[in-house]
Amino acid sequence: MAASLEFALDTFGDVTAGPDGALLPHAQVLRNLVEEAVLADGLGIDFFGVGEHHRADFAVSSPEVLLGAIASRTSRIRLGTAVTVLSSDDPIRVFQRFSTLDAVSGGRAEVILGRGSFTESFPLFGFDLQDYETLFEEKLDLFAALRRGGPVTWQGSIRPPLKDQRVFPPVEAGLLKAWIGVGGSPQSVIRAARHGMPLMLAIIGGDPARFRPYVDLFHQALEKLEQPPQPIGVHSHGYVAETDEQAKEELWPHWKRSRDQIGAERGWPPAQRRDFEREIEGGSLYAGAPETVARRIAATVKTLGLARFEMKYSAGTLPHERMMRSIELYGSKVMPMVRDLLA
Repeated sequence: MAASLEFALDTFGDVTAGPDGALLPHAQVLRNLVEEAVLADGLGIDFFGVGEHHRADFAVSSPEVLLGAIASRTSRIRLGTAVTVLSSDDPIRVFQRFSTLDAVSGGRAEVILGRGSFTESFPLFGFDLQDYETLFEEKLDLFAALRRGGPVTWQGSIRPPLKDQRVFPPVEAGLLKAWIGVGGSPQSVIRAARHGMPLMLAIIGGDPARFRPYVDLFHQALEKLEQPPQPIGVHSHGYVAETDEQAKEELWPHWKRSRDQIGAERGWPPAQRRDFEREIEGGSLYAGAPETVARRIAATVKTLGLARFEMKYSAGTLPHERMMRSIELYGSKVMPMVRDLLA
């Protein structure tokens, strides 16, 4: 397990604070994000993911453009999305953008497909939230057909049918690696198994062990559907500093600000420090000194049988300089410690 485990980072391009505490322009956040990815590549981190949002507190709305820029500055790290909201996108264009990224990066592209936990893209691109399930189901079916290569014949209810249609550019070698992002729905787990795609569990709160039934369900569904075994990954939030106390004090105000902003939109009460501490101690917030974070990651990997651990290293307005230090500690300290613990 230790030898095969992949270590990943991802971000949604959270708009960060500058040295004076004021929010940086979106353009500067995007330039900083490229530098963060370049650092991750140099540290030997396996994968770097960029998420998609369409709101003021996140800078990234076109992940593939940013990933193309990162590809030109890196040599080995695999590149993809933290999530592509397939329901409000065009599966053909998604495939074309990622097959293009795969070409310019020398075969390093991946995509994580999901429905997303934010819904701003639906009205922005003219989709009805009442069609939420149908849009994802049919678009994923079409994407899976495109991914297999060759002329595509497809019919559904959301767009005109395709008849022996070829889509360019094709992937140069093999299949484009595509994961299904799941937030806790058994139906989504079975859907990933049906398409024979790897499973990425978004665990953003609570004890990760509660997701073990979804892992078992995925393995059972793959076997029943006569699909080959597929890897499982976890996406969770994290932050690494020199000491546990430093990590908590540096992360807390930014974590609270982000959670309270989203919570106000969704009817949640303001976050309390005890909520924060509880997530660090036994939940899904991997924050602390390298030793602390490594122990918690290793425990989750063993509990869920993971092939990849993906840490969302950005946290609201957390400054770029602190994220760079967290990335450095993750790559230079946490990763070898986890491997030792698993060995």
